[in-house]
Amino acid sequence: MDHFEYRDGMMHVEQVPMAEIAAAVGTPVYVYSTATLVRHVTVFREALGALTDPLIAFAVKANPNAAVLATLAKLGLGADVVSGGELLRALAAGIPADRVVFSGVGKTEAEMRLALERDIFQFNLESEPEAEMLNAVAVAMGKVARVAYRINPDVDAGTHAKISTGKSENKFGIPYDRALSAYDRAAQLPGLDVRGVAVHIGSQLTDLAPLEAAFVKMGRLIEALGDQGHAIRTADLGGGLGVPYDPALPVPPSPAAYGEMVTRVTRGWNVRLMFEPGRVIVGNAGALLSRVIRVKQGATQPFVIVDAAMNDLLRPSLYDAWHDIRAVKPNGKSTTANVVGPVCESGDTFATDRAMDHVKADDLVAFMTAGAYGATMANTYNSRALTPEVLVSGSQWAIVRPRPPIEALIEGDIIPDWVR
Repeated sequence: MDHFEYRDGMMHVEQVPMAEIAAAVGTPVYVYSTATLVRHVTVFREALGALTDPLIAFAVKANPNAAVLATLAKLGLGADVVSGGELLRALAAGIPADRVVFSGVGKTEAEMRLALERDIFQFNLESEPEAEMLNAVAVAMGKVARVAYRINPDVDAGTHAKISTGKSENKFGIPYDRALSAYDRAAQLPGLDVRGVAVHIGSQLTDLAPLEAAFVKMGRLIEALGDQGHAIRTADLGGGLGVPYDPALPVPPSPAAYGEMVTRVTRGWNVRLMFEPGRVIVGNAGALLSRVIRVKQGATQPFVIVDAAMNDLLRPSLYDAWHDIRAVKPNGKSTTANVVGPVCESGDTFATDRAMDHVKADDLVAFMTAGAYGATMANTYNSRALTPEVLVSGSQWAIVRPRPPIEALIEGDIIPDWVR
């Protein structure tokens, strides 16, 4: 459920007309709903209600906006981070360090030092060499790093190849069949407190069966590690639960169904469970608001050219991802069209042969379910300014990241003296 609704023929976000935001901020602009964020956190937490003190660590990569993170911090969420920058963002937004988990395959020594200085909850290690590096950094600092190994269970999540992370050919984690030896070695390293296991098999999962298969393997591993004398106290089950993008496709499993499966599979593990939801929290809480520049007749169908582009919302170009496209003020007519942006790439295409509301030049359209992996992946290709972001709460709204002027982008370049 989201809080983007039509009232008197106009799309509103909570109590604010989308057209009001477009007029004040300009387009394209990301718009987030606080009420939707609150609802999604509540639903996810309730789904895990049978568990004892789970740590829900929001995947910061999904949406690192400070106002969004601060909203989630007030709701008691932690943070799953994959860079030093994300760690600093999470802490600055008010997420306590003891709720921060550091994941990712390429942690540097500098990032390890930063996380150890801040005393984060846990590192999720992705390789034996990473364990050796973290141990050396921790020993040099006179600290002990709390760690888990991320395990690659070789389970196909059934999702897009570019967001699959749990198959043997993916770069993430250590192979399941190497786990026991890796834990034995890590336990000998004085700078590490080896206390957990972690798994994450992919993003936008629409079936619980792969997740259950991965979790069952983790349960067996926890038992085997215990038999070898390793006291496993945490199990990070990752994130990846899908959200509905295309209304023509089956609805992904609900958080309630996910929670029931997790509760059943993990019964008897005697560990603190951890989760890294991202998309399921923020996906439906955001929309990208754009204006139609013009409509151009193509060889077979019209091209609706909008002022948003692939640099604002990369997912369709990168993943062939679907976003529902709605007129902010529909006129009751429909059409079939190609929706494209102004960037000079054929890949700057949001939809092809899309049945949608009929629109004309200067109309506003909204790309729905854009709160996750939207603004965070934006860039300045074609010297286009980064997309601003707006947060709405009831009848209030605020710009939570302004659109930087193009002049600032230009001034960031330095021309050497010998060129001048």
